[in-house]
Amino acid sequence: MKQQFEEYLMKRGYAITAPSGKPSTAYDYPRRIEKVCKWENTTWADLATNIDAILVEYDIGGSKEKLGNKSNKAVINALKRFSEFLKER
Repeated sequence: MKQQFEEYLMKRGYAITAPSGKPSTAYDYPRRIEKVCKWENTTWADLATNIDAILVEYDIGGSKEKLGNKSNKAVINALKRFSEFLKER
């Protein structure tokens, strides 16, 4: 599922490399999803099943908002893109 998510992001025009040459958003967001899986002690598949509840927890006002805000909100943005990816499948 990780690779499919990366491909989804690339097709949507998310950057593959940053100006510095380092991997960018299309590779970073899947890494953020992996972190959430670790924090939640779950798999990508289980996260996909529970994405709506997880989004609420990591978004503004949620019990894990501080985690969602990490790295300039990269975590919550990755979760939102993952949710969109799942809805389009």
